[in-house]
Amino acid sequence: MELTIKISQLLLSLSVLIVVHEWGHYASARLFKIKVEKFYLFFDFLFPMANVLNFSLLKFKKGDTEYGLGWFPLGGYVKIAGMVDESMDKEQLKAPAEPWEFRSKPAWQRLIVMMGGIIVNVVVGVLIFIGITYFIGDTTLPKEYVNRHGGIHAMALAQQLGLKTGDQIIRINGNDYQNFDDLLKPGFMLSENASYTVLREGQEVKIPIPGNFIENFNSKETASKFISYRIPAIVGKIEEKVTSVYDEKGEVIKAKESNESIAKKIGLKAGDKFVEIDGKPISYFDELSEIVKSGPRDSISFKIKRGDQILTFSESFKNQTMIGFAPRNIGKEEFAVINYSLTESIPLGTSRAFGVVLLQIKAFGKLLTGKLDPRKSLSGPVALVGMFGPVWDWEAFWRMTGLLSMVLAFMNFLPIPALDGGYVMFLLYEMISGREPSEKFFENAIKVGMAILLLLMVFVFYNDIAKLFTGG
Repeated sequence: MELTIKISQLLLSLSVLIVVHEWGHYASARLFKIKVEKFYLFFDFLFPMANVLNFSLLKFKKGDTEYGLGWFPLGGYVKIAGMVDESMDKEQLKAPAEPWEFRSKPAWQRLIVMMGGIIVNVVVGVLIFIGITYFIGDTTLPKEYVNRHGGIHAMALAQQLGLKTGDQIIRINGNDYQNFDDLLKPGFMLSENASYTVLREGQEVKIPIPGNFIENFNSKETASKFISYRIPAIVGKIEEKVTSVYDEKGEVIKAKESNESIAKKIGLKAGDKFVEIDGKPISYFDELSEIVKSGPRDSISFKIKRGDQILTFSESFKNQTMIGFAPRNIGKEEFAVINYSLTESIPLGTSRAFGVVLLQIKAFGKLLTGKLDPRKSLSGPVALVGMFGPVWDWEAFWRMTGLLSMVLAFMNFLPIPALDGGYVMFLLYEMISGREPSEKFFENAIKVGMAILLLLMVFVFYNDIAKLFTGG
């Protein structure tokens, strides 16, 4: 069910963005009285092979345009009269140019038509970011709270970097920052000489961030293994049943039968605060979890504070992997909620939207210079599914849609023939030189572009599937 919800969100998000992108081409073509023969969400052929499996799931005609829903859900297209596009229909180019065809229009009009989809994606992305900023605002955890309450919890990726649990991060790239969320933003990690400066046992320590460290953040699951704020070891919700145990090899496995948890058995209550476990004083849930999950043991002992009382327990822990409770998270009052006026939201939302493009430019620059590994940095539809949550969350949905809209605009602007950016490149050449590329050259360039896209598509699919099997 969770996978179905994730896929549904991705398909809806991409459908919205494809439709508005193609509408940008459609509207600008109509503006200059160019005939649009087809308007399709998804392809009605096996992209990029225009003559393979040609059929649509739904279609109807209105005026001189056929509108339809294709079967191959990796994009969409508008078929503009007098133009070689994804459909590779060259027959119409053999006849003299008609006044309602793309090829009969001046270069500046053709340029606007080709930029139409990118422009609309940018506008939609900016509007979504502005809307989120205005209607939702920001909910952040100030860095002062994190540093006053035990610093960070450093998980596997953070430890690999050199961070330690309890570190107080005081600067990012040598600069001050405001909120815990700032520590997780990928943009600063792509900067040259990126670093965290931490306060550790009263001493400032600089932790350099390798140029390719961003490769670790290609999924939510991986990012969750980095850092978090620390949660007090206070009981929140009691889990009645234990669902995992240790096997004879000391590995955690799913229990054949669910047994009553220790927390339920001894009567732990919400609000109980752990102060000691196996003779070690503790304050935070990560300390408790590290001890409990350190390996099989026959028994476990701990002390809790309940009101003014200190209660001591010693229980059998043979094969068990957990006490059986979820910690109480920090209170809402600790978070700073920032609401923005419309006049504040417009520049801030716009800045955040274009920040996505700037991040893409930095990442591509590092890819082209070999500083990032494409196998770790490039993701396709399979990986995108994991970017959406397991439950339908409209706020998260629109955040992802806004981000994808800006990414789609950037990707389409790349100067690859068969992408909008490739057409723009040829049109700019024509406008500067005064010479239009020959139809044969243009046709061959489109074929090369299609081949590049096909290879890229195969690569990202293979890459996504390989990551699923390797856990990368």
